[in-house]
Amino acid sequence: MKLLLDTHIWLWSLQDPKQLGKRALQELRDPANELWLSPISTWEALVLHAKGRIRLHGSLGEWVANATAPFREAPLTHEIAEASRELKMQHQDPADRFLAATAKVLDLTLVTADVNLLGLGEVATLANR
Repeated sequence: MKLLLDTHIWLWSLQDPKQLGKRALQELRDPANELWLSPISTWEALVLHAKGRIRLHGSLGEWVANATAPFREAPLTHEIAEASRELKMQHQDPADRFLAATAKVLDLTLVTADVNLLGLGEVATLANR
């Protein structure tokens, strides 16, 4: 399975794995699965750090390099930007739209606990359970 981690899933996997559900953790640890990360998640983590909502240790460059190393980098393309606007979503969070569109365009399964993203119908999702 090709899994795209939502930002909170990625951060929990790094800083608080107890937040991950049994199935999600099992899939993340399965070596047969590909783990993908969007640069949007890196951006979100850096914004959260700047706002003091999370703490990233060491230099930001080192943290980003280490935290993203195990993942395939999902591209941010014009097709994904267009798809982000075409998704039928109730809320307008741009990061969520980009993550959902990335999963849709690249045929990835989005791992998330966000009820706004689960069950979109247009995007394959794996609930944090």
